[in-house]
Amino acid sequence: MNRVAAVLSGIVLGLTVAGSELPAAESTPTEVRRSLIRAAEFYTRHVATHGGYVYRYSADLQKSEGEGKTTRDTVWVQPPGTPTVGLALLEAWERTGEPVLLEGATAAGECLIQGQLRSGGWTDRIEFADSDRRKFAYRVDPPAKKRQFNVSTFDDDKTQSALRFLIRLDAARKFQDAPLHEAVTFALEAILKNQFPNGGWGQGFETPPDPAKFPVQPASYPESWPRKYPGGDYWWFYTFNDNAIADTIEMLLLAGEVYREDRYQAAALKAADFILLAQMPEPQPAWAQQYDFQMHPVWARKFEPAAISGGESQGLIRTLLDVYVETGDRKYLEPIPRALAYLKRSELPDGRLSRFYELQTNKPLYLTKTYELTYDDGDLPTHYGFQVPSRVNELQKQYDRIAGLSADKLVRQRRSRAAPKSSQPSADEVARVVEALDDRGAWVEPGRLKYHGKADPTDRIIDSATFARNLDVLSRAVAAKP
Repeated sequence: MNRVAAVLSGIVLGLTVAGSELPAAESTPTEVRRSLIRAAEFYTRHVATHGGYVYRYSADLQKSEGEGKTTRDTVWVQPPGTPTVGLALLEAWERTGEPVLLEGATAAGECLIQGQLRSGGWTDRIEFADSDRRKFAYRVDPPAKKRQFNVSTFDDDKTQSALRFLIRLDAARKFQDAPLHEAVTFALEAILKNQFPNGGWGQGFETPPDPAKFPVQPASYPESWPRKYPGGDYWWFYTFNDNAIADTIEMLLLAGEVYREDRYQAAALKAADFILLAQMPEPQPAWAQQYDFQMHPVWARKFEPAAISGGESQGLIRTLLDVYVETGDRKYLEPIPRALAYLKRSELPDGRLSRFYELQTNKPLYLTKTYELTYDDGDLPTHYGFQVPSRVNELQKQYDRIAGLSADKLVRQRRSRAAPKSSQPSADEVARVVEALDDRGAWVEPGRLKYHGKADPTDRIIDSATFARNLDVLSRAVAAKP
């Protein structure tokens, strides 16, 4: 989890461009800045539609997709869609001051405002074609007579990524853009209102919960649980899956810093307290992906049984460490040693962890390709990771180091986490990014469009994640050598 300026650098550093592995000729500062501007102009003026973006495009921009085929009237919220590109443009502008970057970031922000739901947050996409748009309860549109989709979601960093970008954009525009500021504050208020009394959130939200119906109690084992997928609206349950609550904590801490509102930090820490509450008792002192309202592990999708999760548990340990650094409150360290010890003894023979462990027996739990529960990993569905890398040793080292910090060193650790990540990239890295740019200002790379079918001939694509990473490289280089 990052604080303000750490989130100020939400683009993962790295480089994904096609090209030779031979050293590239060093680019001059002028070439780097020109490449930055050309890339931004191409992406904001030729790739963008309605100010927004999807995941991937064919090299000729005739086909596109997010998590499905898209037209020019659909943009994607889920990363690496519109918030990812918008934040990359904004950070590049903060480093270089080039107007085209702020123009593009502002357009992406306006696009997201057009997709904010009346419930306060966002779903995976924004539709602009009239026939599709009428299906969604967008705040900027008049209500329709028919029922419209109005479920905001935390799944896969959708609402959180939109808000991290919009909060940053609001600050960059000095809080003077009234529609932008109002959209952000409305969303934050909705998130606070939809927080359950115990500090958790569901995967989605639409109507604030009645506190009287959701007692605060610790996690426990159910007397029994269904061995076949029961169906149901699992997205209302308390959810850790896909870092939903961890991403929300990060975003709320950013909001608290930017707007100097204590209640945003208070909501983040209440969510951290929910992590403490959700730790299962022995013999499995870790966490499930999701819990019902009695705080029992529960099924979500047909391949996500009620179980202890080796994957989400490791992520929650990392979040607790981050919250301790943020607050200095050692209650956030207290659950970690027994969770790490449990995960260590739960490692598979090859050193990995199972995504799911059966409640109480702790047997690794899998599903077959026909979605039948089994203890055998020989017939797994291929679309989901049922075994995950173990980071237990790494987390143990982090815990030992952080738990041993003095008060002064803890403050320095907090400040270092908040420092902008603007290190100068290597000359070779910069040159490769510059050389990979085509005559239009596009980074084209080998790749396929996942949702256009096996017969689709596309083998060269333009990728929003690559654009964001490469823009980060160039803007850090420009900032280092103005």
